[in-house]
Amino acid sequence: MQGLTIVDHPLVQHKLTLLRDRNSSTNLFRSVVREIATLLCYEVTRDLPTEFIGVETPIATARAPTIAGKKLVVAPVLRAGLAMAEGMLDLVPSARVAHIGLYRDPITLQAVEYYFKAPEDVADRRVIVVDPMLATGHTAIAALDLLKEAGVTDLRFVCLLASRPGAEAVRAAHPDVPVWAAAMDPELNDHGYIVPGLGDAGDRTFGTR
Repeated sequence: MQGLTIVDHPLVQHKLTLLRDRNSSTNLFRSVVREIATLLCYEVTRDLPTEFIGVETPIATARAPTIAGKKLVVAPVLRAGLAMAEGMLDLVPSARVAHIGLYRDPITLQAVEYYFKAPEDVADRRVIVVDPMLATGHTAIAALDLLKEAGVTDLRFVCLLASRPGAEAVRAAHPDVPVWAAAMDPELNDHGYIVPGLGDAGDRTFGTR
């Protein structure tokens, strides 16, 4: 699918299998979400601009690359995206954080906003939206809508697992936003859950079910 990158690195795929296993503990699930997010962050930041600066090594003066421009913003969709944000911050600790509070109405499956807080200059930064599951796509679309309304033009969306219908919906609504995922499953069930999926990522991360 154009605009969708599946990160098929063996380590990512192995860790995703641990998440799929219904017998994985809450602690294991939470830690592996964080680990996969760090690996995905490596991929999604591959094209960050760099500039050369002068540094003094123990041996001599050198010209070496450093990341250019303003710091990244990581934007987790609450609450399930929090563990993913922590994994990204492990790799890019200087990044700023925006919080997007959305929940899915159990009847309509539409996203309902309850909180949004971003840095004042978020429009001038690259923003990486993180949410473990891209199921119907409604939540991802709503999150991207909010950030675009705030003036953001440089957006990325990263998830652990996408459904094909959800990925197609996001790409149709926001064709300018590239998507990264560890895998894509073919379908959704009647409740809007990814099949075969890995269950409710929020509940499994925080042990609430």
